[in-house]
Amino acid sequence: MLDHLIKGATVVDGTGAPARVADLGIRAGRIAVIAAPGTVTEEARTSEDATGLVLTPGFVDPHTHYDAQLFWDPYATPSMNHGVTTVVGGNCGFTLAPLNPARPEDADYTRRMMSKVEGMALAALEEGVDWSWSTFGEYLDALEGRIAVNAGFMVGHCALRRHVMGEDAVGGQPTPEQMQQMLDLLHDAMDAGAWGLSTTQSATHSDGAGAPVASRHARPAELLALSRAVGDHEGTQLEAIVAGCLDQFSDEEIDLFVDMSAAAGRPLNWNVLTIDAAVPERVPRQLVAGERARKAGGRIVALTMPILTPMNMSLRTFCALNLIPGWGEILGLPVPERITKLRDPDVRAAMLRRADSKEAGVFRRLANFGRYVIGDTYSKENEGLSGRVVNDIAAERGQDPFQCLVEICANDDLRTVLWPMPTDNDPASWALRAETWQHEDVMLGGSDAGAHLDRMCGAPYTTRFLGDCLRGRKLVPLEQAVRMLTDDPARLFGLRERGRLAEGYHADLVLFDPQRVEAGPATLVHDLPGDSPRLDARAIGIVSVRINGVETVRDDEVTGAVPGIVLRSGRDTRTVSTR
Repeated sequence: MLDHLIKGATVVDGTGAPARVADLGIRAGRIAVIAAPGTVTEEARTSEDATGLVLTPGFVDPHTHYDAQLFWDPYATPSMNHGVTTVVGGNCGFTLAPLNPARPEDADYTRRMMSKVEGMALAALEEGVDWSWSTFGEYLDALEGRIAVNAGFMVGHCALRRHVMGEDAVGGQPTPEQMQQMLDLLHDAMDAGAWGLSTTQSATHSDGAGAPVASRHARPAELLALSRAVGDHEGTQLEAIVAGCLDQFSDEEIDLFVDMSAAAGRPLNWNVLTIDAAVPERVPRQLVAGERARKAGGRIVALTMPILTPMNMSLRTFCALNLIPGWGEILGLPVPERITKLRDPDVRAAMLRRADSKEAGVFRRLANFGRYVIGDTYSKENEGLSGRVVNDIAAERGQDPFQCLVEICANDDLRTVLWPMPTDNDPASWALRAETWQHEDVMLGGSDAGAHLDRMCGAPYTTRFLGDCLRGRKLVPLEQAVRMLTDDPARLFGLRERGRLAEGYHADLVLFDPQRVEAGPATLVHDLPGDSPRLDARAIGIVSVRINGVETVRDDEVTGAVPGIVLRSGRDTRTVSTR
């Protein structure tokens, strides 16, 4: 007997094949049958009529930071509401394990690092996670049986370094003995199911004390030794971040990526390729890495987002503005001193010069303050400004836009919420995106879901992209859009029997209304441990999400079921070799 039968759905199977109307039956967590409407004779415990609805594989998000959130939110909201059934965590060199049991203080260091570098609320990390593990395997075991989504995790280079080297991980180099200990830890993590190694060399990544995170101090020999270890395990990967990911790679960065991928014999993905017609040289430069990798026996894949991600900023809390060269020193001052500095015309002029410099990279576009929209305000002086564009207010006041913005924020003790209007929302940029998505070294993803919780909301990229493909710009047909969200990432990571609708595959399914599927606007909610805030967005038109055959979402409401599994390398992933 079938557990459930979905009748008359428009099946888009993830392979890119034309959509077709069919019935789909589920048994024991897998797809038991896909057949022409009305031809399934086996009885089913439950069934539903899906006429007019689209049925697809569950979406795979290749770049998340749900490592902590899953402990207080096993549903990985809002990603699961938007059809994501598998998440990849442990990215950018940051993981919650391993932790050295001889140094209990390392857990606090890790919490403060994750709060600073990934924008996770410190109170939520302290109150929502029990931190009871030491090994990476124990971390995975702590999640097993209690999550709604399927989740796989890389092991972070920073955690490996901290475990072995302690405080010397920041600024120091490992001895031969310490290097071997790191390799042993990495092997142990992958034996337990880690998907491989993630690391960062990005200048934007600093720990809770403001120092460069541990992996930024690693030399190429260390990175290559760890990469070779990854190649000793089945179903593993590499993920890495360097400064050039934000704009354009240097030759040295490309060489490092190529050498790491070739040493491991595994794909390396990086995040995120920003596509902007105003910077036409960026995409060709970034894709040179993949071309060189193929010649060297490696593979490098760029992740890119198919939507413009809403961003929530302020001059009071750490955000992307802090990452503009020279800005962090000013925006890190105590609030009264910060306001005094920002009101100084010479300081503002110097800040704008730094923001317009080549070293600012992709952050240059954040400095067009006339194109900011004022969000929430908190003072009588700012009444009536919410929703207004800074350029218009500045013209009325006879101020330059940055001065105007500073004065508005100062009235609110810098609490004012700011929304930068995207500079790359023009037809030429969208045409360039559509072209770039077809490249073999480009894959959709990069949501950062689970991180930067009160500043950005990338998790709904799936539904927003589908709505755009069906009723908006229509840059790619539905069948291709679904493949990009399902089979493409599943194949990159070597997921076994996931990413497609096929008999025998795991029943990770999304059922949606093609006339309505979309993401609602991002709104600030306070539902994290410690009443901490985050941005959320409702899923529109998602009728049902099933994970391993069990319904987890119905009409954008979480059912409470937790059928997800911790996906472990080798058992749940197969090797995607580059050799």
